[in-house]
Order: sequence, then C-alpha cells, then structure tokens
Amino acid sequence: MAEIGIGMLGYAFMGKAHSNAFHKLAYMTWPPPLVPKLVGIAGRSADAVEQAATRYGYEYATVDWETLVDDKEIGLFDNGGPNSLHGEPTIRAAQAGKHVVCEKPLGRDADESYHIWQEVARTGVKHMCAFNYRFVPAVRLARELIDSGELGEIRHFRCRYLQDWGDDPSLDTWRFSAEQAGGGAIGDLMSHVVDVARFLNGEISAVSGFAKTFIPGREVDDAAEAAVEFDNGSVGTLEATRFAHGRRNALQWEINGTNGALAFDMERFSDLQVFRKGDDRVRGFTTVQVSEESHPFAQWWWPPGHVVGWGDTFVHELHHMLDAIANDTDVAPYAATFEDGYRCAEVCDAIARGGRQELSYRM
Repeated sequence: MAEIGIGMLGYAFMGKAHSNAFHKLAYMTWPPPLVPKLVGIAGRSADAVEQAATRYGYEYATVDWETLVDDKEIGLFDNGGPNSLHGEPTIRAAQAGKHVVCEKPLGRDADESYHIWQEVARTGVKHMCAFNYRFVPAVRLARELIDSGELGEIRHFRCRYLQDWGDDPSLDTWRFSAEQAGGGAIGDLMSHVVDVARFLNGEISAVSGFAKTFIPGREVDDAAEAAVEFDNGSVGTLEATRFAHGRRNALQWEINGTNGALAFDMERFSDLQVFRKGDDRVRGFTTVQVSEESHPFAQWWWPPGHVVGWGDTFVHELHHMLDAIANDTDVAPYAATFEDGYRCAEVCDAIARGGRQELSYRM
C-alpha cells in the first residue's frame, strides 16, 4: 500500500491527539487509504519536541517548522500549533505542494482565516480545518437523519459548550494571549459550537451576541452568548464558557423540527436522543446508543454496545482526509474545508463585536 509522509507542527495537546490517531488508523481502519509514515515533528522547545518525537514515533524532531515544509518526504502537513502559527506555516506547506490539515480556529479572526483559505485554495492541495466533532458517531448519525428529512422543517437549534477550567487567574497559557490565540472562549469553544450549528442546520444569516471577561486584566473573553438566525428560517442560541463549574467538556445541542427532534451531550458520548412525532402514549426522547453495525464508523471498531471515545474522532477525521487524498475526492461536506473555517470565523467575529448583525460572507 502507498505511504504518505506526515509532518506535524505541535507536540502538546493536538499533536498528541493527531499522532495517536495516525497510529490507530493505520491498523484499525485496515486497509487505510494511505499508510501514514510519521516523518518529522516541530515545536518550540527542543527538549520537549525531541521527547515527543521519541514518544510518538517520528523519525526526527526540529524547532524549525520550515524544515517540515522543505522536506520532500512529507506529503501531509498537520498543523496543531498555537493559533498564531496557523497562517504562515500552513500556507507555506500548501505552496510547497503538501496537503494540509489545520486545527481550529483556522485563523485568529475572519480576515486571517480568509487569507489562509484563499492562499491555500490557490495551490489546489486538499485542505481540512480540524473540527473533529463532525466525526463523533452520534453527530454524524444526526446529520444523516436531518439530511433524510426525518425532522421535517427545522424550527430551533440550540448549542452550548461548557468547560470549567478557566476560573483561575494564575493560569499561564497561550490560550489567554490575544496575540497568540486571537480570542478566548470564542475561538476555543464557540468555534466548535458554530461549526456544529452549520454542519447540522446550515448557514447562519444573522447573529446578536456579546462576550464577557470575568478575570480582571485577562486579554481575551471568558464566555460568549448569541442568538442566531439560519438561512433555513430557523432560530437558535449559541453559548460558550470556560467558567461552568461542574462541566468538564460538555458540548450539548438540540435541534427541533416539525416531525421530530434530536439532542446530544458529549459527556454522554455515544448516546443520541431521538424524538419522533406519533404515539402520545410514549411521548418523549428515546436514547439510541450509536454503536450498531449500521451506524457511522462502526465498521472499524467493536461489536455493538462496545463504545468508542473522544480520541477516536481524530481517527475518523484523519482517515477521511487520507481517503480524499488517495482517491481525489472532496473533503466537504462531511469534513470542514478552509472555507468552512473562514465562515465560522465570520460568525465568531460578529459575536465578539456584539449587537445584531446581518452576516455576509466573502467568496
């Protein structure tokens, strides 16, 4: 089978998640579309990136991402670095003919995201913005049910992403730097909320939102709220915070149509709540455990009832990217392209600006 060389920027949270996925997909999704060969990994700390290369199985480590761009053995550049390093390395890798994956948010704001999208699109390489929650089996099943028309006309969509780790003034991470992160909860969490909303319910046409910073002196937002309208005529609410004590990683959404409804909570990862109009004697949501042989991604994993986990979303996501490269298929609609990353950023910027705004998107 054909191999593809992987160059990874970033050795911490996302570098670990993506590297783990490349290893797992090589044997769990057998035969993979392409066999990932972990060639080089780059990061800013020489000692840390050397340790990561040994731990994850890369052939070499470097503190200079340009080494990865120049390496002709690398065919896929995977950018899991801080937001401030999403632009130039990704563009340069695409210009060198490498396919590119970039973690979310694509850029620190809509202007930067648009620039990345346009520059990369000109090269003709495959590009994916790594919104991995599109690859949760329950979320994919929900998309399939919505696309089949089972919910009827959509009326409402509401989504919130709640975490609790941000309520500590002593925290020192790039995620609280306006220069490195761009935004706070908006870029980190609301970008996921917006992408899930667009993935399940279509384009957002208007937004009325605001952001809040609770810690005095902090450069970025701690929480954000928004009311939105969609092109399909439905309305919704979006929320993101890193101050929801008791919620470790709760991406929760519900979508209501004329014929039924769906709901999901990532802290109940394998369960999709399904309601269909009909017999009022059994009115209410039914819990469907998304692990049956007919369910999304189940063919690679375990017998029914044996659930997969959060880290496996990256296996699904990166397999999708490798398949698009190997078979020259579109990354969209199931994965997010860089255009999706840009459009998400327009919504996030509008929320940060505050007030009601009609949205327009550049082409």
